[in-house]
Amino acid sequence: MTKVLEVSAAVIQRPDGRFLLAERPEGKPWAGWWEFPGGKIESPETPLHALARELHEELGIAVETAHPWLTRVYAYPHATVRLHFFRVTAWRGEPHGKENQRFDWQFPGRVMVAPLLPANGPILKSLELPPLYGITNLAEMGEEAFLAALDRALDDGLRLIQVREKSLPPDELARFAAQVVERARPFGAKVLVNGGTEAAKTAGADGVHLPADQLMKSTQRPDFPWCGASCHNQAELARAAELDLDYVLLSPVQPTLSHPGASVLGWEGFAELAKDYPLPVYALGGLTPADMETAWRHGAHGIGLLRGTWQKA
Repeated sequence: MTKVLEVSAAVIQRPDGRFLLAERPEGKPWAGWWEFPGGKIESPETPLHALARELHEELGIAVETAHPWLTRVYAYPHATVRLHFFRVTAWRGEPHGKENQRFDWQFPGRVMVAPLLPANGPILKSLELPPLYGITNLAEMGEEAFLAALDRALDDGLRLIQVREKSLPPDELARFAAQVVERARPFGAKVLVNGGTEAAKTAGADGVHLPADQLMKSTQRPDFPWCGASCHNQAELARAAELDLDYVLLSPVQPTLSHPGASVLGWEGFAELAKDYPLPVYALGGLTPADMETAWRHGAHGIGLLRGTWQKA
């Protein structure tokens, strides 16, 4: 059996979204390649303790806030590594290369340094996903009110939208999705269509979102730049990872108006399912924008909102 090297890695992120990449110093494998800072987890350290030690040793900073994020396994020629990623949002001190390594701040989707360690490709794509995920609510709001709310939300920074309107026939779904895409495109916002592969193509959407039943029947990833899925249990999460999707929505975290009396995960149940998962996980169900920090603490990439996205501030 191949031995797996346990490694902690940090996405050190500024409020403007920029994150830090560091160049591997001379004398180490893959010297001159760029990566997220971090290092080997030494026994009996936890991944978080190892992260704090490595960032102090490499960059001279003290971690104040670090949230668990993704865990991915990658087989290099010299070793197989399990990378425990954390998002570091608060620290003391100014990063500086204590091993004389270069480092640079990069924007998601616009990385300007090279070459990058091959394990980091999926991580860089995941960083393009914003923390807030809005889900359309046409059925309750009506078209005029919803489109006005969509315009407000885009002005306020919404950059990821799922068109989820299961009562619409395919042609109406495509027409409505096209309106959402038309409004979202000038802002650089991504639009995915729930379940409607043909509607997504017709509307020029960025991708599709698979309901859980469609996910479990799928044998390959849909042919779109962005693909996500709705998950409620370990089996569905496993299938999404097998298909190499870009993210999942995990629900319900709390009681919801749409599913009264349904069993909920609660934050501890959510954290247990999200722990060491390789894809970004959005928490969904009975949440408000005020729950974002709580979601991060429990391993979420962000939160998905239905009604809460479109309410006036």
